[in-house]
Amino acid sequence: MAGAGAPERVRRALPPIGVFVFALVAWEATVRTLGIQFYLLPAPSEIARTLAANAAFLLGAAWYTAQEALAGFGVGCGLGILVALTSVRWASVADAVLPFSIAANSVPIIAFAPLAIVWFGVEQGSKVAIVAMMTFFPTMITTIRGLRSPDPAALELMRSYGASRRQVFMKLRIPAALPFIFTALKVSASLSMIGAVVGEFFGGFARSLGVYIISQTALFHTREAWGAIVVACGFGIAFYLVIAALERLLMPWHVALRR
Repeated sequence: MAGAGAPERVRRALPPIGVFVFALVAWEATVRTLGIQFYLLPAPSEIARTLAANAAFLLGAAWYTAQEALAGFGVGCGLGILVALTSVRWASVADAVLPFSIAANSVPIIAFAPLAIVWFGVEQGSKVAIVAMMTFFPTMITTIRGLRSPDPAALELMRSYGASRRQVFMKLRIPAALPFIFTALKVSASLSMIGAVVGEFFGGFARSLGVYIISQTALFHTREAWGAIVVACGFGIAFYLVIAALERLLMPWHVALRR
């Protein structure tokens, strides 16, 4: 069965594009009609002009923040997958780790961020730790769910043919877990940029997105702050799309991707 063609992709893209354009037009009209002051809610056109004027600075700051997000994403998701793989082999590992993971994931990131700065310093280390903490739990839980998802009948069939534990793991559990793992990675990709920016709200390099947003907001330079938020959203979306592209590349057989 062939995948969706270009006309089909265009047809699917039209509704979200239409909603996006409508929202921008409504936002612009509301600000202009009601005379809302720029420091409360700037119009999209003003944000776009400010963004264009500060593009070089914002892209540099976004790249600095994105490095923290990428490093934290790698650490958090890597550890999550590693713990999940270990948990499937030794169930006691999951029993031992899961309660602490739930407790750690229940801590509000705003409460954890100041402590992370105390432990890992005000530079990138603390932001990497925050992102790693945010991405570890969803990745671990989802990967465990995927590794345990194969049908018991399929497991029994492979064992009846004398398949080793390694063969069962590589040929059945891993392929079954891949859709779950990529779902977790896509969720974590969005979380990682959020975690890095929020971590910078509590201190960090001056030319970073979080520090820039908090400092400009304090000065009521909301157009500049909104411009930085737009750039952060752009990087987050780009990160998500990279993971989605990898998913399509590594799992062309996945039924959901053919719809």
